[in-house]
Formats: sequence, structure tokens, C-alpha cells
Amino acid sequence: QVQLVESGGASVQAGESLRLSCAYTYRTGCMGWFRQPPGKEREGVALIYTSGGQTLYSDDSVKGRFTISQDNADNTIYLQMNSLKPEDTAMYYCAARAGSCFWNFKIFAYDWGQGTQVTVSS
Repeated sequence: QVQLVESGGASVQAGESLRLSCAYTYRTGCMGWFRQPPGKEREGVALIYTSGGQTLYSDDSVKGRFTISQDNADNTIYLQMNSLKPEDTAMYYCAARAGSCFWNFKIFAYDWGQGTQVTVSS
């Protein structure tokens, strides 16, 4: 089981930026970020195929504002979040699974980090 440790969450104002980091013990085929807003189910945000670097974003609400990237030398996955909105408020979880990413962000067979809280106020 891969170990994942997130960091970088904070309370910010709308329009500001944050970069989340996820340190991992070993690389798996698909890694990325999910989030769970207060009172809602966990949902996908962004995934990356670690071998080729192809990225997936869950929907138009994050495309163009969020960028997922990886640093294989440092065993770290990043999520750069720009122009943050109050609706981005959530616990953000790093996730990893062997094999391919699900294009529809199906939550199946992932290892999870403990989460890092992002709060965006208007």
C-alpha cells in the first residue's frame, strides 16, 4: 500500500492561489486529487498518468484554474489551484492506484492520504 502525505491546505480569500503537495512512498500508474466538500460526497478533481504525464480534469469548473503535475525526483504530486472560489472549499485528498486512471473519476481501488483542508472565503 502506497503511503501518501498531503500538505499545503489553508484558509484563503476568493481569487487567491494555493499549491497542494502530496509526498508518496512509491509511484503508481495513476495518481491525483479528489475533494470532499462539507456535507457532500468525495469527488474527482485531477488525475495524472505518471508514466506519460497525461492529465485528466473532472469538469469545466477546475479546468483552466487547476493544474496537476508531478516531480518524480522528489516523489511528489502537486495541485496548483488558481482563482480559488468559495465552492472550492473542501478536504482535498491525494489518491493513488495501480494501473490506469478512470476517465470518469470512479472511486475504486485507490490508496488515500489523510487529507488537507482548503477553505475559501468570499
